[in-house]
Amino acid sequence: MNMNNTPIQFTVLDRFLQYVQIDTQSDPNSTTCPSTAKQKNLGKLLVQQLLEMGVSDAHLDEFGYVYATIPSNTNKNVPVICFCSHMDTSPDCSGAGVKPMVHRNYQGQNLILPDDPTQVIRMSDHPDLKAQIGHDIVTARGTTLLGADNKAGLAEIMDAAHFWMTHPEVSHGTIKILFTPDEEIGRGVNRVDLKKLGADFAYTVDGETSGSIEDETFSADGVEIKIHGVSAHPGFAKGKMESAIKIASEIVASLPKEKRSPESTEGKEGFIHPTAMKGTVEYARIEFIVRDFTDEALRVHEHVLKSITETVMQKYPNARFEFNVVEQYRNMKKILDQHPKVVEFGRMAIEQAGLVPKLQRIRGGTDGSRLSYMGLPCPNIFAGEHAFHSKQEWVSVQDMQKAVETIIRLALIWEQHS
Repeated sequence: MNMNNTPIQFTVLDRFLQYVQIDTQSDPNSTTCPSTAKQKNLGKLLVQQLLEMGVSDAHLDEFGYVYATIPSNTNKNVPVICFCSHMDTSPDCSGAGVKPMVHRNYQGQNLILPDDPTQVIRMSDHPDLKAQIGHDIVTARGTTLLGADNKAGLAEIMDAAHFWMTHPEVSHGTIKILFTPDEEIGRGVNRVDLKKLGADFAYTVDGETSGSIEDETFSADGVEIKIHGVSAHPGFAKGKMESAIKIASEIVASLPKEKRSPESTEGKEGFIHPTAMKGTVEYARIEFIVRDFTDEALRVHEHVLKSITETVMQKYPNARFEFNVVEQYRNMKKILDQHPKVVEFGRMAIEQAGLVPKLQRIRGGTDGSRLSYMGLPCPNIFAGEHAFHSKQEWVSVQDMQKAVETIIRLALIWEQHS
């Protein structure tokens, strides 16, 4: 049965306001999984709520992953579809003590966040607000991020699960739910059990603008440059000292500024970006992320970076360097193009929810990038989050509701076309 005469009694806002108040910030310096034990606090709540809905197999595993199954209610042989969001928030901005607030019936005014009045959300800085007139906007109060990335996605999937469990007359195949830890630090699927999950295709719900579906991400490498300098007593160092930390600084200062940098690129342009540097006279280390949409472009960036390093090092004949490249993730478009129905059905669901589908690329990565290469094709659909990783993060209640409807319609489309 279709859902045209079945209204959705949305619970997404109440869920979202509850979830964002639970601190789930991940930690890139931790070696555990999850990287912070507090992520399991939210996982336990999600499992409890799923069990209360009647999703009987919902559980949290030792690594902080939530798995759940909503059984098929159709006689058709429908591919198993998974909806996935991540529980952690970014280490870039505090996620402790989040106090969400709802700005009802937004009319284009500046949103002054009361706990830090210097934090002002202006339409001129956030042009997507132009499409939000009349909407209800959720923000934090100015001293923390909000956590819409990705607790909006969690709340939307949970609201869809609630709908399916209370409306068995709306047809769908088997639906799997996966909530992951540590996505923000690049480890979101490190310990996922795809055999246990048992899905054929998946959708991450972690996108930005309402109506968007993303089938392309950056390809990503990490580069580490180690500098071994020559130490000497600074009072007697003339002609002897070759300072590793100065060499490292010179390499960073020599990076292109008008191109190949995050500050000067957009669209399909990639970049080289130093993320950390630490050192002494004797030894220094620089960490980089390198991003572009093709493997060939990544190699060009890495060649440029190595050439810069070699040019700098020529001035220091007694110092030496090591240059190490580590693959991080790859553009999921290569995999998704082999399974066009996955993106096509996503676009259909967005359209049926009354939105104009926007096929976009991500200047970043998602769990879907790695899941796709692990054998689970996985584009990204919108959750409505904006200005993520910042104190000015915001999300529209109405956009979250449209995401819930899109998820529900997506499952129905897979059933109808099987």
